[in-house]
Amino acid sequence: MIKDQSFLDDKASYCIDSAKKNGATDVQVSVGNSVSETVNFRNKKLDESERSDTIILNLTTFINKRKSTISSSNIENNNLDILINRCVETAKNSPEDECNTLPDQELLAKKISELNLYDKNHISNEKKINFLTEVEENVFMDDKIENSESSFSENKSIFTLANSKGFLSGYKSSSFSASCVAVAKFNGSMERDYEFTNQRFLEDITKADKIGKAASNNAIKKLNSKKISSEKIPVVFDKRISRGILSVLSSAINGSSIARNTSFLKGAIDTEIFNKNINIIDKPNILKGLASRPFDSEGVKSSEIKIVENGILKNYLLDTYYGKKLNLKSNGRAGGTTNLFFQNGSISFNDLIKVHPKLLYVTETIGHGSNIVTGDYSVGASGFIIENGEFIYPVSEITIAGNFKDIFKNLTLADDLEYKYATNSPTTLIEGMTVAGK
Repeated sequence: MIKDQSFLDDKASYCIDSAKKNGATDVQVSVGNSVSETVNFRNKKLDESERSDTIILNLTTFINKRKSTISSSNIENNNLDILINRCVETAKNSPEDECNTLPDQELLAKKISELNLYDKNHISNEKKINFLTEVEENVFMDDKIENSESSFSENKSIFTLANSKGFLSGYKSSSFSASCVAVAKFNGSMERDYEFTNQRFLEDITKADKIGKAASNNAIKKLNSKKISSEKIPVVFDKRISRGILSVLSSAINGSSIARNTSFLKGAIDTEIFNKNINIIDKPNILKGLASRPFDSEGVKSSEIKIVENGILKNYLLDTYYGKKLNLKSNGRAGGTTNLFFQNGSISFNDLIKVHPKLLYVTETIGHGSNIVTGDYSVGASGFIIENGEFIYPVSEITIAGNFKDIFKNLTLADDLEYKYATNSPTTLIEGMTVAGK
């Protein structure tokens, strides 16, 4: 059982009052409690069951333009007294920085929207086991499956955020996730793949049989993959891969990257970085959204923003500190993006894979080959060759490379967007990428 909101509120208020008495000019406190239960299966058998109950308090004290932050999992008042004193004393000896401030009063969230983020329902470990048993039974329906691992997790969280400007608010959230990794083997070839579901509400997760069958089918389809020669070829990113393009974009337009001059998109506001058909939105108020929130980690109201409109970069992701560094206001992105997505394209998936007579369809990338300073991109990959709209054979041991300045300009999006993750993308066609093979 997670803590009561009033308990966390009291702890936050205690820290603010005590820090002010110790000489802090401003204070920010967050207190969070999370309870997680996980059951794991391996090859049709129960492997392990885990439960964690964690609580963490983060305290930031300001003495004018000096700042210090401290964290603790011990929130007893006698321990907090020691931490508060240390935090204030550390702030006294920290360097001054004109950008060290709490958010402007007018930016703080005032009316907290109900976003339907918490499911009070609980699934017992016995029912988790029954769910995973059904997953595993469906994985092994094909005798090509050699091994499997599956997992079911339930998480319930609550937190409070408070500061010395009078902000005090918090909310509960929940998530239910299940996954399955299948290993297939046939004629000396061995491949692995997975299926995954994650939702705020238990009733919304993918059914167990579908998870097992999808993991099995995904792995089997990759068997007996071929190597291909190096060439320039149009590349299609599966939805679970194409969302990574947005992750790179969000890193490149993060205020810290811009202020530190470590982004290839520094100075790109109001310039066309994508083609004119591309729109990218960060929407924090999607009901049941996996990254929905009424305010950011500083208490600034999180509102919908258009990151890219008709191909033009319109916003960086700003918190209070880096907003001030750039002479801009926070747009409620302390802690990063919320529900970030490409708006749907205007072409169906079936038509997209027929745009060219031959395509590489990427279902997996290997390694972290994105350089946000230069925009260079190079990763290992596997997937399928498509000819005339038909999946012909699987391929592996290839490298795909390009630069995001070119990748952004040469995107075509399908109309198959799903909100399966916090960051989501339709299937994406990219022209002119370099593919290195045998």
